[in-house]
Amino acid sequence: MARPRDTRVDEAILKAVRELLAAKGYSALTTDTVAAAAGVGKAAIYRRHATKQEMVFAAVVHGTDLSAPEEAGSLREDIAAIVDDIMATLGNPAAAQVIPGLLADMHAVPGLRERFTELFLDRQREIITAALDRALARGEISRLPDTAFVHALLTGPVFASLYVLPQRPERLAADLTETVYRAVMGTVLGPKPGPKQTANGAEVGLRAAPNIVENKETPGLQPGVSKLSYYSSSKVMQIELMQNRSSVGVS
Repeated sequence: MARPRDTRVDEAILKAVRELLAAKGYSALTTDTVAAAAGVGKAAIYRRHATKQEMVFAAVVHGTDLSAPEEAGSLREDIAAIVDDIMATLGNPAAAQVIPGLLADMHAVPGLRERFTELFLDRQREIITAALDRALARGEISRLPDTAFVHALLTGPVFASLYVLPQRPERLAADLTETVYRAVMGTVLGPKPGPKQTANGAEVGLRAAPNIVENKETPGLQPGVSKLSYYSSSKVMQIELMQNRSSVGVS
C-alpha cells in the first residue's frame, strides 16, 4: 500500500514558492530554488507538480483540490458565490504578479495548456456544472447550458477587468452575477417559448435559442460558438452587453 503523501511537504513547497515569488519574481523562480527554500528534494516537488508553472499556479491561484462554494439555495446566489471566488483567486496580488508569465509560458511550452485544462480548468468547470445541476433539479432552468461557455462568461470579464482594461468596473461582481444569471435563465443560453404542439403532435415544449449550438446565421463563426462568445473573444465584451443584447447584435 502506498504511503500517504505528507501534507507538511505540500505546504512547505507552496509556502516557499510564495516567498520566492515575493522576493525574486516569477522569472527567477526555479525548481532548484524552491526545493532549497522548502528543505525538500526535487523529487518531492516533481511527485506533486510536473512543471514549474503548475507549482506556481497551485501556490498563488488554486490547487487541483479547489473547493466549491457552499450551496446558496438559488442559481443567482450560487453564481454570485462563484463570481466572488473567481475575483478572489484571480485578483490577489500574488496571482497578478505571475499570471502574465504563466500565460506566456502556456503559449510557449508544448502541452502546457492541455495540462492546465486537465488540472485546473476542468475542476473550475465541475463546480459550475454542480451549480447548474442543482438549478436544474430545483426547476429553475429547463435544460443545462454549455458549461464551457458559462465558464468563459464568468472568467472572461474578471480577467479582462484585472489584466486588460485600464480600470475595473465599479460594480463588476454584482453586474457579472446578474449578466450570467440572465444568460443561463434564457436571455442568451436558455430556451425560448416555442409551439406547444404541431398539427401532427411532433413538436412539444420548448425550442432552443438560435445561434448558441449552431451558427448558421452568422458568417465567419465556427460551429458551437455564439455571437456573444465571438465578441467576447474579440475583447469588446462589456459588462452591460447582456442587459442590452442589441448592442452586440445578439438576436
